[in-house]
Amino acid sequence: MFETAELGRRIPKREYSERVDSLRQDLLTLQNDLRQVGRSRLVVVFAGVDGAGKRETVGLLNSWMDARWMVTRAFETTDEERRFPEYWRYWRSLPPRGRIGLFLSAWYSQPVIDHAYDRITPAEFDAKLDQILAFETALADDGAAVVKFWMHLSREAQETRLMNLKNDPLTQARVREQDWHNLERYDRFVAAAERVISRTNTGQTPWTIVEGVDPNYRSLTVGEFVRDTLRKTVEEVRLHEESERRRVKQAEKQAEKKAGKKAKADEDDNRPRLPTVLSQLDCSKSIPKDEYAEQLNQLQAELHLLHLRAREEEVATILVFEGWDAAGKGGAIRRVAAALEPKNCQVHGVAVPTDEELAQHYLWRFWRNVPRDGHVAIFDRSWYGRVLVERVEEFATEEEWRRAYAEITDFENQLVEHGSVLVKFWIHITREEQLERFEDREATPHKHWKLTEDDWRNREKWPEYEEAFDDVVQYTSTRLAPWTLVEGNDKRYARIKVLRTVCERLRERLGEPPLASD
Repeated sequence: MFETAELGRRIPKREYSERVDSLRQDLLTLQNDLRQVGRSRLVVVFAGVDGAGKRETVGLLNSWMDARWMVTRAFETTDEERRFPEYWRYWRSLPPRGRIGLFLSAWYSQPVIDHAYDRITPAEFDAKLDQILAFETALADDGAAVVKFWMHLSREAQETRLMNLKNDPLTQARVREQDWHNLERYDRFVAAAERVISRTNTGQTPWTIVEGVDPNYRSLTVGEFVRDTLRKTVEEVRLHEESERRRVKQAEKQAEKKAGKKAKADEDDNRPRLPTVLSQLDCSKSIPKDEYAEQLNQLQAELHLLHLRAREEEVATILVFEGWDAAGKGGAIRRVAAALEPKNCQVHGVAVPTDEELAQHYLWRFWRNVPRDGHVAIFDRSWYGRVLVERVEEFATEEEWRRAYAEITDFENQLVEHGSVLVKFWIHITREEQLERFEDREATPHKHWKLTEDDWRNREKWPEYEEAFDDVVQYTSTRLAPWTLVEGNDKRYARIKVLRTVCERLRERLGEPPLASD
């Protein structure tokens, strides 16, 4: 695989100077074009053997372009980062749309090292590569241009390069003892590299192997490939925008026809409907007031002790609350939060994305709020907005929300495999109960602020949301991250079920016997 990267290719200094001048101008122009179109981003990954020029090439790209609009990251796992799921650090470091990200020692580094030193099995190595492929595919599907460079040297060239660095007072500090150990395992690293490239080289996220002996050759090869990718990306965005304008015009023409069909469907609104997972819930379940008070105190005390134990064992807890407007999510969250240490718990109310969040993949804002080990994050609404409100309200295309099921499942699997406790609740109420609560809010001054025009508008689309949640359960209620459906017509019953479920899941994760009778 690497024979073509051991040919000793070189570019004379004069030719290099002539080509680099026009290359730099092109890169600056295209970087500005990328900022202007704003819908895409460029993610550039550098991997390869030690001493092959990764660091120098990244430095050149920063000097050739405007570094203010670039993100450059090199990763070394710190103690703090170990307290989060592995990909937390990569998601947080992604460039927003319109910018360029250069990544050194990124998501390929540790799996390759572990494989070369036989710390993981071949099956585990492949599983790591599959996770990388899912991550990169999610970025590409979201519109990012992902390019990857494997900087290569032959064994002899690598040894010469390390010796030259070591003998130069300006660079000797860059040569580590570990680099020499890695050189001894050169064949193992090459075997790992072949597996990496074979398994993760796709049309969306291609690899380019670059011979690293001659600085002029490697710099121009990388720079010109980046230039060509930027040009293609900008052209594709502009074509997409033109196509989108045509689509909007066509949609406007079809609006009247769609409105007519909806009117006819509304007339037939009493037609029999197929059962759904929500329609099968028994919302008549309730708890007497005195029994509720007793169970509430008992479960909150139990949750407090379990929370302290989870903090000691550095187990993160993530609670997700979804459900109808006025279903009682806020009340349930308050009863849970009251049993936790405030300094270790954060409630995230998820609303319309900000401009900063819209410039990223939709999962970015949730990765950013993943709790570190021993802490608790509670999400009032969550990443499921992609396959619920964004689907029903057509804020996301069908292609976008359909692929989101797999992206969400991968995200949740990473949280659980890191050791976190993930509990997902849908609090359900009947349509009649929701109407009563809406009318109560409308008539009560201190509750009036809770009711918005969007609440009434969403209520009109109840069947569409119910159908969408059926798909949510079908595609994302997994063994690692199952959904808990909560009958919510009686708020007391719903709150007790939520508390009991959280306690059960924590006891299971911590290996604790029941502390209270269920």
